[in-house]
Amino acid sequence: MSVPRRPPALLAAPLLALALLLTGCSSDAAPEKAPVGVPGQGAAGPQSDAASTLRTSPSPTPAPSPAEIPDLGPETLAQIPDEARQAFVVTGEEADSYRSSAVLYSRVDPAQGWEPVAGPWPAHNGMEGWTDFHVAGDRRSPTGVYTLTDAGGRLPDPGALLPYDEHPRFAVDGEGFFGEPLEGSFDYVVAINYNRTPGVSPLNRTRPLGLERGGGIWIHVDHEGPTQGCVSVPEEQMEELLRMLDPAMNPVIVMGDGETLRR
Repeated sequence: MSVPRRPPALLAAPLLALALLLTGCSSDAAPEKAPVGVPGQGAAGPQSDAASTLRTSPSPTPAPSPAEIPDLGPETLAQIPDEARQAFVVTGEEADSYRSSAVLYSRVDPAQGWEPVAGPWPAHNGMEGWTDFHVAGDRRSPTGVYTLTDAGGRLPDPGALLPYDEHPRFAVDGEGFFGEPLEGSFDYVVAINYNRTPGVSPLNRTRPLGLERGGGIWIHVDHEGPTQGCVSVPEEQMEELLRMLDPAMNPVIVMGDGETLRR
């Protein structure tokens, strides 16, 4: 049986539809031939394809920022000296609380920033909490950042890296605010350089700001109760701290209630 031949017009219709699909929705017809001498009309060679270069070249990875000590605000961070490589951070629960926690941070490589190396440890501070302006007898611990340069105690040196003054004058007795025994509290101490002369025994009573601004603010062995203004941690942790604080790393203490330290 013979197949009837399709008229030429019917064969041209699908080809016309296909051509329309390939040209898209643009109504501007492309020129048949690019004008000679008109820049930007020629096809770019493989070595000059800027778009291809951007797609295939990896973006540079930005260097990570050095790690900061968590929960410290810009004002507090600005007080930490650039040369400090150790920071003993004591954070009080509330402005009027005598309970704190303590963590030792180190930055061996400044490019990497701070990292915790000991703690958190339970700690106590002044009976009445914290103050930005400590005075003698207020039973509050001074907030701020202070250098740590000198240590001592009633007991022999446990391996401290800071200069250590063993002396019987560190002996103490009596009772704390809640009737807890104070004996042994000063078996190990680190002097906090608040209103004192660095580079001398913690027993030195020189007060550059005057006697009315208080003094004798130490890190010492905890007696399970609040202090007159010092910071205290358990004896085992006190020994560990003495063996870790390194004068070559210019250690500091960062101390205050949490809200103050976040400023």
